[in-house]
Amino acid sequence: MVMESPQAQEISANVAGLLVTLATMKIYHGFPERLHHSVPHWVEPGAMFHIRISLDHEKEQKPLTDQLLAQAILDSAKFYETNMRWHITLFLLMPDHVHAVLSFPRNKSMSEIIRDWKRFHRRANHVVWQEGYFDHRLRADERGTQLSAKLNYIRQNPVAAGLCARAEDWPWVIDPFGREQ
Repeated sequence: MVMESPQAQEISANVAGLLVTLATMKIYHGFPERLHHSVPHWVEPGAMFHIRISLDHEKEQKPLTDQLLAQAILDSAKFYETNMRWHITLFLLMPDHVHAVLSFPRNKSMSEIIRDWKRFHRRANHVVWQEGYFDHRLRADERGTQLSAKLNYIRQNPVAAGLCARAEDWPWVIDPFGREQ
C-alpha cells in the first residue's frame, strides 16, 4: 500500500472535483442557427452598434475592396440610410470584412435588416458572407472617449493592415463625421 502525502491527497481531491465539474458541464455545440437580435425595449433610442460582417473564408471570392464591388456595397449602405433602415456613423470596407457603427429603428429587427442587406449582396454581387455577424452595443457611457477610440480603431484598420499609409487615404469608407465625402 502506498501512502500519499497530505499535499498529494489534496491534489487528488481537487482533480476529482474538477472531473466531476467537467462531467456536469454543458458542451458547446456552436452558435444557434439564427440569432434574434431585435433592439430590446430597455436600449435607449438611437443606440449605436459596432457591427462586423465577414466574408466566408472557405469560399474563394473577390475582395470587398474590388472597385466595382466596393462601390456597390457603399451605395447600398447609403441606400439603406436614405430609406431609414439604419443610420451610419461609420461604415468601412476591408478586403474580407465590413466594420460599421450603425443605429437602427426601434421598430425593426437589427438581425433582419443585416440579413436582408447580406442577402441582397449574395444575390446581386455573389458575395458569400460568413454566417451571422458580430455586434456590440455602445452604451451611453461609451459615447465619449471610448466612442472616439472605437471610431479611430476602425478608421485605422486599413493602415494597420498595410493597405494605405494614412486613414484619410482609404477610399472605401462612409465617414460623415470624420471627413468630407
